Order: sequence, then C-alpha cells, then structure tokens
Amino acid sequence: MFPVLNVGSVSIQLPALLLLIGIYLGLVLAEKNAPRAGHDSKHLNSVVLLMALVGIIGSRLSFIAQHFAAFQASPTSIFSLNIDLLDPVGGFIFILISLLIYVQKNNLKFRDILDLLTPLFAVFFVFLGLSQLASGSAYGLPTTLPWGIYVWGSYRHPTQVYQAVAAVAIVLAVYFWSRQGVQNGILFLRFAALTSSVYLFIDAFRSNCPTIFGTIHLNQLAALLLMAIALFLLERKERTV
Repeated sequence: MFPVLNVGSVSIQLPALLLLIGIYLGLVLAEKNAPRAGHDSKHLNSVVLLMALVGIIGSRLSFIAQHFAAFQASPTSIFSLNIDLLDPVGGFIFILISLLIYVQKNNLKFRDILDLLTPLFAVFFVFLGLSQLASGSAYGLPTTLPWGIYVWGSYRHPTQVYQAVAAVAIVLAVYFWSRQGVQNGILFLRFAALTSSVYLFIDAFRSNCPTIFGTIHLNQLAALLLMAIALFLLERKERTV
C-alpha cells in the first residue's frame, strides 16, 4: 500500500489525489463526448460540483449508518478526512437523488444528464479502485492464489485491482456505445447494470464488508437492487426504441 506520496518536503495523500485525477479525466472525457452524443455540456461543471459535494457527504452518512457503534464511541470521526470512511455505493445513491432534484429545478431531462455523465462515472470507478489499492481499504479475503497481495498480515485477493481492471473494460464499452450514438438513458442504464454486476461479484471476495444477519453483504444487496432496476428499465427502453 502507498497512502502517502512524498514530493520533496511535501506529503500528498495519494488516495485522494487519485480520486481527483479520476474526476478530472472523467470530466474531460464527458465534455469531449457530449457534442458527439448530441448533448449540451453547459450544465456539466455545475452538475459535477453538485455530485462531488453530495457524493462526499452521502458516502460519509452511509458509512456512518453501517458502522454506527464505532462513530458513537468516537463522534469526531464523522469529520475525519480519511477517505476510507466513505461508502461508494451509498454515495452513488445520494448522487442519483441529487441529480433528480437538479434536473427538475432546471427543466432538464434526467436521462440526458445521466448519459452525459456516464463517461465521468466510468472513469471515476477506475480511479476509485486504484485509490482503494493505495490506501489499503476494501481489501480482500485471504487467498493462496499467486497474484495475492500481502496486506493486513496475510496474502489477500487484490479486489481493488479486480475492480480497476473491470472498470477499464466498462470505460471501453461506454466509449464504444457512445460512438454508436447510444442515448435516451440507455447508455447510463447499461453502465449501471455492468458496474453493479461487477460490485456484486467482487464484493464476494472482500473481507471488510458490513453485513446483515451475519452473512448478507450490504454492498452486494445494494448492487443487486441497482442491477435489477437497471436491467428492468433497460429492457423496457430497448423494447420501445
């Protein structure tokens, strides 16, 4: 793990830097893709700022809800700058809700905004995996496989790498669909279905997952619900195209 990057006398939190790079590169790709896909990118910067704020707050609130007892014992941890105390799935749900409110207030089509942002989402999930790898969070179960990485006292599944590699494949798929002119909300729904299926699979190899009833991973439950909704809406949309 490599949580801190030292540049001379300056120490940079590498996980946070990787997330910022992911947002920047995703924004660049989204801006370039917008005219090709027939979208107006003038709302893009406002939406990205909204997503960043709501995503951070929502991710922290979701993490607190899942580890409430720990935060009761240390309430000041609520304001910690540690990005390991963020839940990406919960943050993603908060972002979707905030986007819905934004498009209603600005008289926009929700499906168009989601398609516009899909390249940004796709690139961000690549760097989220790299950020988790740098920080050592979202670590995997112990394994004897030759590609296991040594962390927290044993060789474990590199689930962060699994996620980053799968996310790169999803970025390529999103780019290919964008070139084909896929829109009307279908681009985002395909991305959501793919990404949630990746989380559903990879989370089975993770070690530090909150559970209910002792066995059911909350992240898997959320991913399964999102995937079911995306596939249902996707089937309805593609049937009418």
